[in-house]
Amino acid sequence: MDNSAFIRISVFLSIFAIMAVLEIWQPARQSTLSRLQRWKGNLGMVVLGAVCSKLVLPASLVGVALWANSAGIGVFNNVDISSWLAILLCIVLLDITIYWQHRLFHTIPLLWRFHKMHHADSHVDTTTGLRFHPIEIVLSLFIKALVVIAFGVPVMAIVIFEVGLNGFALFNHANIRLPQKWDDKLGLFIITQRLHRIHHSQKKEESNTNFGFSVSWWDKLFGSFKCRAEKSDEQIAIGQFDYPPTKENAGIVALLKMPFDRKPQ
Repeated sequence: MDNSAFIRISVFLSIFAIMAVLEIWQPARQSTLSRLQRWKGNLGMVVLGAVCSKLVLPASLVGVALWANSAGIGVFNNVDISSWLAILLCIVLLDITIYWQHRLFHTIPLLWRFHKMHHADSHVDTTTGLRFHPIEIVLSLFIKALVVIAFGVPVMAIVIFEVGLNGFALFNHANIRLPQKWDDKLGLFIITQRLHRIHHSQKKEESNTNFGFSVSWWDKLFGSFKCRAEKSDEQIAIGQFDYPPTKENAGIVALLKMPFDRKPQ
């Protein structure tokens, strides 16, 4: 295992463990389904997504970056600036790319079919941050690979960004609730659990807000930030109305088939 993969896995497991313990200790909301029923499907998506990513891009984004660097392809492989400035700019670039990717997956009907599986989770917890359809994972991988090639993104920027992306996904999907005064202060900079639960609301006008996975700046800059839902955090309806919280809807096969259902999307 290369060092970047070891770092990512180590940080991932650490944050996952912390969030899972906090959810068990002081959950913000109660789930209709048991943790085992939900986690089997959600964690199954992680494994399938990782396998598909490895099949379609064996070299990983780090390998793509190394190839682009050796071939002299991309903006930052052809400009004379500080390596740390290039890393910082590329982290910001990748973050805004994921913000707009997320918005497009909500806007374009075909893409929404795959992203809807993530939103169909009726109870948001840290495993929801891992629940993405393998096809969405592959599409996202290609989008990031194009950005890496076009801009000559340094390997270090990719490692830092991917660690942050995974960590924030686990953090802001966690089934915990911060004290409101902390939440409001942190919300000035990052997407908190409460803010992200607004994004998982069944109301379209609420779910089409707070697209950021990490910082809240892009939502504020592009007019998609929402600091309060119509209902309180305890009462907001999570998930998708046409996929009620049943054991059948939480299974791996059902999750994989969900984008191809004939239900209205």
